[in-house]
Amino acid sequence: MLQPTLKRLFEYNTLSREEARDILINITSENYSKSEVVAFLSVFMMRAVTVEELSGFRDGLLEQCKNIDLSDFQTIDMCGTGGDGKNTFNISTLASLVVAGAGYKVAKHGNAGVSSACGSSNVMEYMGYKFTNDNDQLKKQIDQTGICFMHAPLFHPAMKAVGPIRRELGIKTFFNMLGPMVNPASPQFQLVGVFSLELARIYQYIYQQSDKRFSIVHNIDGYDEVSLTDAFKVISHKGEKLLKPEDIGMPANKPEEIFGGDTVEESAAIFKKVLAGNGSDAQNNAVLANAALAIQTMDEQLSFEQCLEKATDSLKGGRAATTMKKLLQTI
Repeated sequence: MLQPTLKRLFEYNTLSREEARDILINITSENYSKSEVVAFLSVFMMRAVTVEELSGFRDGLLEQCKNIDLSDFQTIDMCGTGGDGKNTFNISTLASLVVAGAGYKVAKHGNAGVSSACGSSNVMEYMGYKFTNDNDQLKKQIDQTGICFMHAPLFHPAMKAVGPIRRELGIKTFFNMLGPMVNPASPQFQLVGVFSLELARIYQYIYQQSDKRFSIVHNIDGYDEVSLTDAFKVISHKGEKLLKPEDIGMPANKPEEIFGGDTVEESAAIFKKVLAGNGSDAQNNAVLANAALAIQTMDEQLSFEQCLEKATDSLKGGRAATTMKKLLQTI
């Protein structure tokens, strides 16, 4: 029964890490009614989640996760929390292919869109990618093409119980915040975009307790990625900086220039266009900025300009497109 906990939460109390873990496991085991779960999720739409709570929720999900062993490779995951309500095209998915095309190994964790029209899983499925949680198959993909995609529900059966509730609500919940933290392959590197500065701080604290090398990005006008529509904050194990588009040699984007469309089909059309090298300058620059940051997270000795050059060569030289083509051939 969740009512006593709800009563405490409605009186502005918070949960311990252990309590958060237990509740998450009970939610995903469907031990509570749907209305109790909705009430519980609502608490965290009205106030910020604490470090202890988010750590506990993460513990609960990871405990039930199907893990994948990609330890033969040095891998990076690149994803945003989602939930920024900006409905951009699939920037992090394209940036992941660019990074793989530049010779790095990407273990991409993703899901269908909940608070946007088209998540990374939607676009990859539309392009013909078949999701799997088979370790050998994923290992083969990352070995031969430099990238594999892990569709979150196949690794987190626990999420099945909350999927319909999240879709019905259609707004961000703390599950958005968990996505980047529960990659089943436990990559050594991570570029993660978050929808608020408050959440960036929580991520920073949690990641500092790990041995992961990370970059957390937040565009100050609310995007959970480098959108180039305004200044953006980058927080890493080395410190933090606030950068404007001109600081990285790029013009500013207008929000409408990176809009992702209202349907999966519209998003996929933009995805194909950018991957084929026919994207607009605004679209290309958004992808390249995120790809360059990911490369720099893995290859710290390179300057941002060198990372951007590697990313540009991958996209403009067709290597990102070749990566996608090879990936589809491994199915």
